[in-house]
Amino acid sequence: MTKDKRTLIRPEGLPPTASWPVVTPIMPSVVYASETPDALDAQYEGRVAGYTYAREGHPNADVLARRIDAMEGASGGTVMGSGMAAVTAVMLGLLKAGDHVVGGDQLYGRSLRLMTQDLPRMGITTTLADPTDAQAMAAAIRPETRMILIELVSNPTLRVADLAGIAQVARDRGVLLVVDNTFTTPRAFRPFEHGADIVIHSVTKLLAGHSDVTLGYAVARDAALQKAIYDFAVTTGMTASPFDCWLAERGLATFDLRFDRAEANAAHLADHLAGLKGVKRVLYPLRADHPDSSRARAILGNRGCNMMSFELEGGRAAANAFAAAAEGIAFAPTLGDVGTTLSHPASSSHRALTSEGREALGIGEGFFRVSVGLEEPGALCDLFAHAAQASQG
Repeated sequence: MTKDKRTLIRPEGLPPTASWPVVTPIMPSVVYASETPDALDAQYEGRVAGYTYAREGHPNADVLARRIDAMEGASGGTVMGSGMAAVTAVMLGLLKAGDHVVGGDQLYGRSLRLMTQDLPRMGITTTLADPTDAQAMAAAIRPETRMILIELVSNPTLRVADLAGIAQVARDRGVLLVVDNTFTTPRAFRPFEHGADIVIHSVTKLLAGHSDVTLGYAVARDAALQKAIYDFAVTTGMTASPFDCWLAERGLATFDLRFDRAEANAAHLADHLAGLKGVKRVLYPLRADHPDSSRARAILGNRGCNMMSFELEGGRAAANAFAAAAEGIAFAPTLGDVGTTLSHPASSSHRALTSEGREALGIGEGFFRVSVGLEEPGALCDLFAHAAQASQG
């Protein structure tokens, strides 16, 4: 039967072509049509590949996930709507009431909130311990412990976890080890090669790299665990935008170049800041005065990454003066942009903690975290020197 053109409101696929696009097309379609109910059954049962409804997956998300899979030496990862969506899907997709989780005590602020406030409401108990001390992590494990969550390099004090020790503890005790690899990225470190069971990324940050994307990614070594993470993400609507996935894929094309330049700038800026008046301390993993420098070099080699932190003398007043004087540097609670960004954890990522809790972690009112970007290094150092001078009043 010839199709009646009066009913063809939607186009019938793409025009035929003997060539193909060099750039992945953006595919924003929410729904995908199938020939018959039997054909749809074949898709849902995994006998043929295909898309049905974008909440369950779409081409742009899968293209991006496969790119990150390759970087991490993984397969089957899932892209979600944010980094915290990835953290949440891993935890709530794999845990149940009565389970216990051990977390590093210097996780990202919202991860800490999830651990200390939200999971307990759901009957999942939590304990925070020092990830630089594998024995402290081991002592926090209980018979009902199901998972350990750490960041290899912590946010925002850049402490380096004893990953070898923690991985051994996790293996010995039959506990899943989850590593948030956002700060280090697979350019510097691949957690699966060091005993991790699950890897998480906030793709929003360094991987996408331009502050115009909000995405997350999670992948498990075990396919059954990955299916549980995926099912939870789909059920709760943690869908990634096709356009954001397309932007992130584009960002990955320059990722290695961006990472290397930002990393070199960070090492240079850290050394420069350490010699400025008014700067109490500087934290960068490869500096000899970093408390975990030996471990950082053993784990990361010469990869110090692009994040650094420093503390000013003078507390909040000095912090206000520094931020105001650092013209051209975005004062913003983010990281991984092409430009350098300045973050004040006490007023942003860790504001939910008490002042005593922040001080216990080494986060005072004069403490800043810096995501170093791609600027000319000499100009960047000059700007920070000017701001440090202004912070002294």
